[in-house]
Amino acid sequence: MSLGGLLGEETGAALQQVRTEPIQQRSAARLSGLLDAAAAVVDEVGFDRITTAMIAERAGASIGTVYRYYPDRVAVLHALHERAVVRFRQRVVDELGSSSLTSWWDAVDCVVTAFVGLYRSEPGFRIVNFDDRDGAPSADAVADADFFARRLADVLVNEFDLPAGDELIFRLEVAVEMADALLARAFHTDPVGEERFIAECRLVLRNYLDGFYSPHALGLLAAAS
Repeated sequence: MSLGGLLGEETGAALQQVRTEPIQQRSAARLSGLLDAAAAVVDEVGFDRITTAMIAERAGASIGTVYRYYPDRVAVLHALHERAVVRFRQRVVDELGSSSLTSWWDAVDCVVTAFVGLYRSEPGFRIVNFDDRDGAPSADAVADADFFARRLADVLVNEFDLPAGDELIFRLEVAVEMADALLARAFHTDPVGEERFIAECRLVLRNYLDGFYSPHALGLLAAAS
């Protein structure tokens, strides 16, 4: 598959909670401005304290403008998270496209690099992601992880001849969950990220996946089949 397949067919997922679909360029810019304002405010006051009034004030808009697109603050924050998901997928595509990939690990490592980059550069993402991790994962979070694992599996199968199937998808989903947990810890108190946790994230993922897809492991698999 093409790298663009990682983005999926619904790259407008960040707009799922919008009440009125903005069609004109001016409306789209206003919507983006509201999300930018929400990202800045949530970084300052946190998930629990943010209000639609704060978002409107930061965006230089009326409260009615906020409610035109979003029914409440939770809808705004959901849209902010969905926009970050779309941007993460695009960042992965950009990393893969600009890197010299010689093995499947290089591709997986690009995913870690993209995730770290999102934490460091996407306003609001660190706070919103921490809130999403509080308690059981939502249905949307599970679906996002499954979607991404399937798309990444397609890339690894087509580009690096890894054995296709549900086992690869499952192991990539496990790897994504491990990376999410370790990187959340890396950025818990440090907006730049604690480098030792970032390095350990790469090591844990490499060791886990090597157990199934290193040349030695693949050789044993081929000999047994």
